[in-house]
Amino acid sequence: MSTHTDKLPYFLGFDARSKDAYRSIIDQTVQAVTDSVTDTGAYKGASVEELQNLMEAATILPQQGCGWEAVLDEVKRTILPNFLRTWSTNYMAHLHSPALLESIASELILSTFNQSMDSWDQSPIATEVEVAVVSELCKLYRLGDDADGVFTSGGSQSNLSALTFARDWYCNTVLGHDVKKKGLPSCYQKLRLYTSEVSHFSMEKSAHLLGLGYDAVRKVPVDNLCRMDVNALKAMLAEDTEQGLLPFCVVATIGTTDYGSVDPVDTLRELCDRYNIYLHADAAYGSGVQMSSTYQDRLGNLGLCDSITVDFHKMFLLPISCGAILIKDRSLFEVFTLHADYLNREEDEEAGYTNLVGKSLQTTRRFDALKVWMAFQCRGKDGFASIIDTCIENAAYLAQAISSNDRFELAIAPELSSVVFRLKGSCEKNKQVRRELLHHHQVVIGQTVYQGRTYLKFTLLNPMVTHQHLDELLVLIEKLGNLIQ
Repeated sequence: MSTHTDKLPYFLGFDARSKDAYRSIIDQTVQAVTDSVTDTGAYKGASVEELQNLMEAATILPQQGCGWEAVLDEVKRTILPNFLRTWSTNYMAHLHSPALLESIASELILSTFNQSMDSWDQSPIATEVEVAVVSELCKLYRLGDDADGVFTSGGSQSNLSALTFARDWYCNTVLGHDVKKKGLPSCYQKLRLYTSEVSHFSMEKSAHLLGLGYDAVRKVPVDNLCRMDVNALKAMLAEDTEQGLLPFCVVATIGTTDYGSVDPVDTLRELCDRYNIYLHADAAYGSGVQMSSTYQDRLGNLGLCDSITVDFHKMFLLPISCGAILIKDRSLFEVFTLHADYLNREEDEEAGYTNLVGKSLQTTRRFDALKVWMAFQCRGKDGFASIIDTCIENAAYLAQAISSNDRFELAIAPELSSVVFRLKGSCEKNKQVRRELLHHHQVVIGQTVYQGRTYLKFTLLNPMVTHQHLDELLVLIEKLGNLIQ
């Protein structure tokens, strides 16, 4: 029986028919996307119930396919109008950036060719691109000649990788125990990881997955700028060591999720050396600031760290997903190395073929390095510096505007591009203002808790945001606050 799907080739190939179909589908999709952008809003405002009703009415898996044209029509009707528009200057809720145009083009290329980054024979040029990009990143962050890295899905996977390196390094070098072969040592319940009380929740997740549990994570108090309190850490390390516990890693957060605060890596390096423990930098947020000659010093010397989490789908403005874990000592990747006859044969590697599966938690993996390769060449370091500088300076401007308005309270002065503040009054008022902006004004901002009270948050990753627009949003928030009792 013939169906609509018979008319559509399966893949792009060398024949004219498949090339025409590929070109037509891409062209029609581009037209549909651009036609859907009719205003500057970040979200059309549909409620949870409205979107759920749309999906309940849809037939997800019909007995017979309805064909490309019908599917595109349904996408235009139900999906495109209800997308969040990350490029809108009214979107500033999360560390969730707009995507640079050249990186969208790279997504088309890497999805079309669908390389798998586990073995060289599945990704020949893609492997060499990733190796070259990682080498450049290691130079950018001053990690030294023995450094290496691999691309990841983002900060959580990078942090899990880093804490695996830290655990195994400590067990091997300090305890003389090979976790890879023998599992956790008998004293595993004594292992302790130190991170600030406002660090990313992937620390607890990673501790769980590594068999250490949440109790292994020691949350260090922060100072009045939400940076790790080094004196508190010193006291905790001394106390824990005296009690026979085993500190194995400190995580410096280089840009906390809510506040953009930066822990002092230089001082933390000294402490880690004193106690012979691993120092990891979770720079998922702040890593992009390394591009800025003006603000780079705010990060400290990340080259002092044993590993660094880098995210490109935050301040670098690349599409999700795109991250990397960089390490100072490439030999630590032995943690993930395991040979399979069908995949990363030892004789191939001895002959010079690079099989990246030996450096990754993942086996099948996307060619995300292409996005970085294309964007870096397209914009250059100066281009990224301009983006970063604009966002940091917008945050400083907004913080000053908030501080000079007695209707608002500022949580802390921003170090990067996040501004946490509130309308004076009840927590409920601030919650209602955020919902009103989301559903009735096409403005999407964040919400968090600071010192036990509800605060609003602007995460400024879009260099197209102007000071005038920030002023207008503050006026709107103040107006909405006046209407809520």
